[in-house]
Amino acid sequence: MHIEPGLVDGSKIILSYATALAALGYSAKLAVDAVKKDGMLALLLRSAITTALVFSFFELLPHHPVGVSEVHLILGTTLMLIFGVAPAAIGLAVGLLVQGLFFEWQDVAQYGMNVTTLLVPLFATSALARRIIPDTVAYVDIGYQQAFKLSVAYQGGIVVWVGFWALYGRGVGVENLGQIASFGAAYMTVVLVEPLVDLGVLAAAKAWRRLQGTALVEQRLYSAV
Repeated sequence: MHIEPGLVDGSKIILSYATALAALGYSAKLAVDAVKKDGMLALLLRSAITTALVFSFFELLPHHPVGVSEVHLILGTTLMLIFGVAPAAIGLAVGLLVQGLFFEWQDVAQYGMNVTTLLVPLFATSALARRIIPDTVAYVDIGYQQAFKLSVAYQGGIVVWVGFWALYGRGVGVENLGQIASFGAAYMTVVLVEPLVDLGVLAAAKAWRRLQGTALVEQRLYSAV
């Protein structure tokens, strides 16, 4: 994730620290709940996997600067469905930090904005999943319509947050609005791809049942509540 450096600067950037603390604090709460549910080992294993995957998504998959940020295939919904919301949140936060510290130094100052932009939509998507996926349905059995709705929620949330930071930092000038629109239009193309990736990964998981019952994946992946 790479919101353009300088988009929000000066005293305004303090807001990003506050939102990041709130998002990371809620991630810690989810982590505690995950430990109670599945144990510490499961959380550590899944978080290590998601961190490695997130880092790979950022560094290896194609990403292009458009307008006020970059377009990435982050696959947050995929991570949430396979590994659970807490490991997904930890992976996004830590993977982003590792990328900044070792490869993109200019992003370190933007960490608060970037981590907020990635995590808050994830929490919203998790809440949506609880509403649109019946308790009797395992994640490997969800359909395209459900996967599409989750992708729209997550990717749309990212666009909304990037737009917020751009407006907060640079105001409502015509050029800034044009850059926000360009980013949003380019980013929403990811919505067409992510549901297909989700379903492909879920189909592979359904065919490869060796992971069922292990600490490596979310229990709901194979078993309904």
